[in-house]
Amino acid sequence: MIEYSLSSLLELAKKTAFQAGSTLIEQQKSARQVQQSHNRDVKIKGDFLSETIIIDSLQQHSSFPILTEESGIIGEIDREQYLWIVDPLDGSLNYSQGIPFCCISIGLWKANSPVLGVIYDFYRNELFSGIIGEGAWLNETSIKISETTKKKEAILCTGFPIKTDFSEKAITRFVNQIQAYKKVRLLGSAALSLAYVACGRVDAYIEENIMLWDVSAGCAIVKAAGGEVQIDYSNDLLAPVNTSAKSSTLL
Repeated sequence: MIEYSLSSLLELAKKTAFQAGSTLIEQQKSARQVQQSHNRDVKIKGDFLSETIIIDSLQQHSSFPILTEESGIIGEIDREQYLWIVDPLDGSLNYSQGIPFCCISIGLWKANSPVLGVIYDFYRNELFSGIIGEGAWLNETSIKISETTKKKEAILCTGFPIKTDFSEKAITRFVNQIQAYKKVRLLGSAALSLAYVACGRVDAYIEENIMLWDVSAGCAIVKAAGGEVQIDYSNDLLAPVNTSAKSSTLL
């Protein structure tokens, strides 16, 4: 069995994310073309283009199974071993509309827990990365969570994923959940929202019924930056999860 160091796997994820992101910049005119549109969900050419690049790279340089948004589970999964979890383009709608807030997200998990993560904002050339227990970085600079301690002084990122319940009861519960914060931002990318928690640009993140590939890398980076993460999920890797992340001192 081949032995991999976490640092080498992080470098693989970074190199892969950069390759996919560079392609999405170079081919953005054609990559914005809508391939599928159903209810609130949109799939564009860029989703599949990026995923192909990422899968090829990860399979060429590692032996782990992959969970990815467009193709589902690739390979045989052993939940006690390493698993790549990939969102090839988080913020697809933003990208398709020319809104420069989207990213590549590649996480590595083991035994149902995040190990490391890479999030690449290819428009700003900002590469967030982290290994739990070792540290987190924005490009080559070390990052950490904010020092905000009170919700009334904190900025919260959240969102409405495609499986959101928009009933009056559910929206009222959502408002009650977030109204304690100073400001609330819906940015259209769960991965980048988590990256912003990790580097202290915002203080917290909450989102319900989000998919695991949207948050896998971001949760790893937040934990690596000293934050607290909670993920409520079942044994079904393809089922929605509830996720929150914050400074460990935020009350």
